[in-house]
Amino acid sequence: MHKPIVATFAALLFAARAIAADAPASPPVEWIDPDTHHRIVRLSTEGGTESLYFHQNAYSPDGSKLMVSTPTGIATIDLQTREVDPIVTGRVRPIMTARKSGDIYYFQNGGVFAVNPSDKKPREILSKMPAGGVINCINADETLLAGTITHRPEGQSDPATRPSLSKGARIDARYNLHLPMELFTINIKSGEVKTFHPSTEWLNHLQFSPIDPNQLLFCHEGPWHKVDRTWLIKTDGFDLVQVHQRTMQMEIAGHEFFSQDGKSVWYDLQTPRGEDFWLGGYEIATGQRTWYHLQRDEWSVHFNVSRDGKLFAGDGGSAGMVAHAKDGKWIYLFRPELNNNRAADVPGQDKLIRTGVFHAERLVNMSKHDYSLEPNVTFTPDGKRIVFRSNMFGPTHVFAVDIEPAPSP
Repeated sequence: MHKPIVATFAALLFAARAIAADAPASPPVEWIDPDTHHRIVRLSTEGGTESLYFHQNAYSPDGSKLMVSTPTGIATIDLQTREVDPIVTGRVRPIMTARKSGDIYYFQNGGVFAVNPSDKKPREILSKMPAGGVINCINADETLLAGTITHRPEGQSDPATRPSLSKGARIDARYNLHLPMELFTINIKSGEVKTFHPSTEWLNHLQFSPIDPNQLLFCHEGPWHKVDRTWLIKTDGFDLVQVHQRTMQMEIAGHEFFSQDGKSVWYDLQTPRGEDFWLGGYEIATGQRTWYHLQRDEWSVHFNVSRDGKLFAGDGGSAGMVAHAKDGKWIYLFRPELNNNRAADVPGQDKLIRTGVFHAERLVNMSKHDYSLEPNVTFTPDGKRIVFRSNMFGPTHVFAVDIEPAPSP
């Protein structure tokens, strides 16, 4: 009479063991990458935690903490102790950490809020967004929010959100609409809204300078080979500057970002698309251009620069992306070197492009990472580590890799 029960129990135990064997192992807390010999630590404790987009500031003013998005809200992570501190709970979307006060700005229930991580008391900055408006950033002295307003005909859907289309098709369809748009700012204290730069280009990727509270960087979104993408403008609507001008068919440039001192703009440059790869730089005060060359496998979805401007990083890319890299799934460190200019004494050299090369070092093997999630590399403020997000172990987590190799055993 008892044999069937024993047999059933044994079957259940076997099934449980099989399920456990198939379940993904918990991501390691720390390890040395066997291919690169660099130490990697997991900063997050909860699967589904993500770092911010590569140009959104997420670091506290003293550089000790990193703001992240979690499945339950927003948290900060102490970069030394790895202690995770929940700051805001609920359905929220972070904008950035303010560079001066350290306040965290975020969207919730159609409005914009700010909270200081020390007291965790949210305060309302904006109760309701202007019709068609999206906030992208906060300026350096925390006096202005900036974003874009889209004037969409009533009832018209956004093709950029249609899941039935591929990503490229969605972008192309949205680009072809040429909807009226404009940039706008909101005074954080008074609530005053100012609009400027009306356009039928798809305005996007808006960023404030880390230093100049009136300097904005934005793009004309769309297929990169069809748009003149990267632009600078002041918040009064004047001083519009095209950062990069195409010189050949199918040349593309994009994923632009400020240097940490606010003096330059850097961007992915391909001459032409998918063939020759550079990181392009534009010095705002002088117009001087600098291009650093890199190899096909070193092309990265996003690049970034250290606070002192001496090092760059890239998050690599998969074979199906624009570079079609055969072995590009790595987190990279780049050491820039300018080429020797033997004609430096010839007049007009300052108007020519300075060229150089990136010397690449692989930091993290990302072969198990699904690049539909972009790693979005950033340098820690102390310049000792690079932070990125990855699904290499299944759930998304936030990691940091030491720039210096681990000591030999």
